[in-house]
This record gives sequence, C-alpha cells and structure tokens, in this order.
Amino acid sequence: MRKFLMLMAVALVLPTLAGLAQAGERLKIGLALPTQQEERWVRDMHAMQAEADKYNVDLRIAIARNDQAQQNNQIDQLLSQGIHVLILAPHDGEGAATSVNKAHEDGIKVISYDRLIMGTDVDVYMSFDNVRVGELMGEWITKRVPKGDYILMSGAPTDNNAKLFKQGHMNFIQPLIDKGDIKVILDQPVIDWQPANAQRIVENALTLANNKVDAILAPNDGTASGAIAALRAQGLAGKIPVTGMDAELSAAQRIVQGTQSITVLKDTRKLGEEAIRLAIRIAKGEDISDAINGAVDNGTMEVSSVLLEAQVVDKDNIDAVLIESGYLKRSDVYGN
Repeated sequence: MRKFLMLMAVALVLPTLAGLAQAGERLKIGLALPTQQEERWVRDMHAMQAEADKYNVDLRIAIARNDQAQQNNQIDQLLSQGIHVLILAPHDGEGAATSVNKAHEDGIKVISYDRLIMGTDVDVYMSFDNVRVGELMGEWITKRVPKGDYILMSGAPTDNNAKLFKQGHMNFIQPLIDKGDIKVILDQPVIDWQPANAQRIVENALTLANNKVDAILAPNDGTASGAIAALRAQGLAGKIPVTGMDAELSAAQRIVQGTQSITVLKDTRKLGEEAIRLAIRIAKGEDISDAINGAVDNGTMEVSSVLLEAQVVDKDNIDAVLIESGYLKRSDVYGN
C-alpha cells in the first residue's frame, strides 16, 4: 500500500513540474554530495553548477563532510525547500535509503549519483561501470607484475562502489592468487578513503614483509598518495608499481614524476553534466528510457542505470587523455 501511495504521489506531481517548466519558472534541483575533500568531488560540483546555470536551474547544494547523519539532515532541508529532483551521492550507500524514502513520500524522484544507494527503490543510478573500472586496475597491475607479493587495498566499506571496484580487481588478481603466483601480504579496506589510513595500512604491510613488496593495488588517487608516502619513507617510492583512480592533478604529477604508475580517468565533468540534464528531463516528466544503458542490483531491485566508460592513464598517454582533452593543464601537470 505504501509503495502504491508513493507511486500515486509521483504521478500527481509530474504534471505540475511539467507545467512549471512550460511556464518558464525555475526548476529547483537538490544536490547532496559526500565531501569536497577530494579533488574529483570538487570537479563534479563545478561541472554540475555550470550545467545548471546553462539551463537556468536553481541548484541547491549540500556537502556532508563524510557524515551520513549530517547528509540526512541536509536532505531534509533540501526537501523542505521545494526541490523537484534530488541528485544524491551518498556518504553511506545503505544509510541514505531513509532519505530516498522521504523524498519519494514527497513525490520527488532521486538520482543515485556515482555511489549506489542500497536497499530501496532508487529511480535512476548514474555512474561508471565500476566493476570494469576495477578490472582496468587489476588487469594493468597483473600484466605489470604477474608474480610477486601484493598489498591490496579497497575503498571505504560504506561505499558500494568500493565493493564493485574490488570485484573488478579480483577478477584478475584472484586467479593468480589461486595459482600461487601472487601472495597477498595485507588486504584491507581504507576507512573513508582517507590517505592517512592508506598510509598506515602500507606502513604495516611493509613492516610485515620487511619491505619486500612487488605491487600495491590502491583503489583511488588519494589512497595512492598515502601508499606512496609510506614507500617514500622507506626509499621505495617509484620502485614499486602503484595504481590509482580519479585522474586527480596530484596523481598526474606523480605519474610524470614516476612514483604512481597509473590512474583511471572517470570524467566526472561528463557525469555531472549528464546528471543535471537527466534531472531536468525527470522534472519535466519526460521519458528517459533512451538514456538508460544498464541495470545495477542494489539489494532491493535492478536499478535503471546510466553508465559511462572509464580509461587507464599512464605516462605514455597522459598528454593525449588528460591535457589535450582540457581535463588538466600542461603547466599544472609538468610544472612549466
């Protein structure tokens, strides 16, 4: 009965939104982000704000500072402001379900942005093929180091994407573990994706292995920076392959310097722009089936998904992929 009432509420509100759009009144879109401590989330926000400005959308932004309780409160405030659609990148994929349910009770549809919201009937999921993102890292490092001693890290346990990345990593790493070609020194998640936590993990692993390490799987650029800090303290920076993800400026600089081997570009400019455009279409009550290209299980349903492609970046293609595309400036990457 509750689901029926929620669906009826959505059905009733959509014609109103369409009428607003036709009358030329500004649409309000709520944007709830988990943090601005990582460069990629800053980039997302700027891209989304620019796209919203292009379409004269009133974008209401809330930053949770990696605190799910704070994010839930912020979303309550956004809902009270009369937003028409909510774009939600959760700090905690499971903890955000309550906010989705509240939005639905108000007849507001929710786009789960980059991180999948678990355990509820999410309207749309927008991200990258995150298992494939993990595979890109796992494939690269196992080709580079097919045998040896590995340190494995995964992302925050609260982030469902971390599980998908890990699945992708292990699609390539686990068969070599089973063969006995790869030995895992330490395999741990990085709480809140924090570089300091990654640094401690690698420090502990180096101690356990007496510095005899052949490869480090770091799940993003922040954790890669922590790993490299631990390696540098032992005089090993640049001597052990380290992966990463997000194509942050600092990661690009480390690739040029030789201390980080790769990053994976998930062009969040495109993701942010697409999210705003999709939110506008949803607010207007348009059929968005032409934008859907996948489905991802969130434990309750197969969520209709818009999944973009990612790309490995190393020292050989960094100019073509990151600089010539305008993603980063040459002077920032190379320092000249």
